[in-house]
Amino acid sequence: MANRFLIVSILISNLFVMGAFALHARETTGGKTMKLTVTSPAFSEGGPIPSKYTCDGPDFSPPLEIRHIPDGTKSLALISDDPDAPRGTWVHWVLYDWPPTQPDLPENLPKTGELSNGAKQGTNDFRRLGYGGPCPPSGTHRYFFKVYALDTVLGKPSGLTKAQLEAAMKGHILAEGVLMGRYARK
Repeated sequence: MANRFLIVSILISNLFVMGAFALHARETTGGKTMKLTVTSPAFSEGGPIPSKYTCDGPDFSPPLEIRHIPDGTKSLALISDDPDAPRGTWVHWVLYDWPPTQPDLPENLPKTGELSNGAKQGTNDFRRLGYGGPCPPSGTHRYFFKVYALDTVLGKPSGLTKAQLEAAMKGHILAEGVLMGRYARK
């Protein structure tokens, strides 16, 4: 009987501590997801994306720098898309299990399923792994580079689509940030 009482007491104590931690996390962030800072040395927020990072150039992935990664982040993920595409949002890049200890992405990542640091690349709407740069059929389009800090390493195989990545991230996002650039073909 004493053992049951002890076990129940420990369980109640653990629930109280977990609840207090969750309340503290909500109070610290105002009940909202925290904000990452996403920048690039190649273009500024709302600025033009150089053709080097598009179908009109060598189609290199742009360099990105991530700051204000919260404690407890186990991995980062990225989705880059164009909401101005004629047939709906067009996905240009899906990246996940990116180590938070290496928050800067260099220019021109290999278009492979897995990178040397363990990060994985998904399938874009060009039906290829890795980055596929802007290539709008007409007009100026906006390209969003959305980065997420996650409380887990997803451990999924390479090749996930945007929808599959979003489903896997659900309930694991600690912070997010976005960088938007524009591009129009000449």
